Amino acid sequence: MDPESRRLAEANNELNLKVPTFRRILSLLGRSFTLRCPFCGGRPVFANWFRMRERCGNCNELLERGEHDYFLGAMLFNLVLGEFLFVAIFVVILLRQWPDVPWDAIQLWVPLGMIMMPVVTYPVSKLLWLSFDLALRPGGTGGRDSGPAGG
Repeated sequence: MDPESRRLAEANNELNLKVPTFRRILSLLGRSFTLRCPFCGGRPVFANWFRMRERCGNCNELLERGEHDYFLGAMLFNLVLGEFLFVAIFVVILLRQWPDVPWDAIQLWVPLGMIMMPVVTYPVSKLLWLSFDLALRPGGTGGRDSGPAGG
């Protein structure tokens, strides 16, 4: 092994990065889209639509990695997912209504839809970000940390 490859392998081991399998990725994505714990697939994960529990109600795993800015990536996922879904829905409606597109209604609903979609996709985006992180940095405490489940 050449020195550069060895250095990269050591850095990878230090960061604990893993290459996820396709099956693992599908499992994590499925759990995220159904608002389930990325670790065990159980519930509850959210206290309400806008507040994630500190720990999974089923396996007691910590649902946050502890960094104060950890969910900045979730904000990116939220914006991209929400706006992508909105544009997809808009295009389908536009194509189905063509050539008699109700432009007045679109002028009203497009801005409202762009505001609402990130709110609708908020919990999914937080779990997608956590799943993305778990795919690359698998880990968890196995529920070993003491503390009450819930949050």
